[in-house]
Amino acid sequence: MKVKVNKDACIGCGACAAICDEVFEINDEGLSEAKVEEVKEEFQDEVRDAADSCPTGAIEIEEGQEEKAA
Repeated sequence: MKVKVNKDACIGCGACAAICDEVFEINDEGLSEAKVEEVKEEFQDEVRDAADSCPTGAIEIEEGQEEKAA
């Protein structure tokens, strides 16, 4: 899973950092940013919760492609 924050949509409410501070932080501009691009499996549910809680939908998640069996 990859995650990024759309800075044009972020209002800096801090909900994402409160839910998953291992992945999100508030920067010097008062906006959220992802500390990592690739999210470890252990934090993926929290990242999804953070995205669902974002009031502006600023958190963009790209789920990994499942490998297809031959």
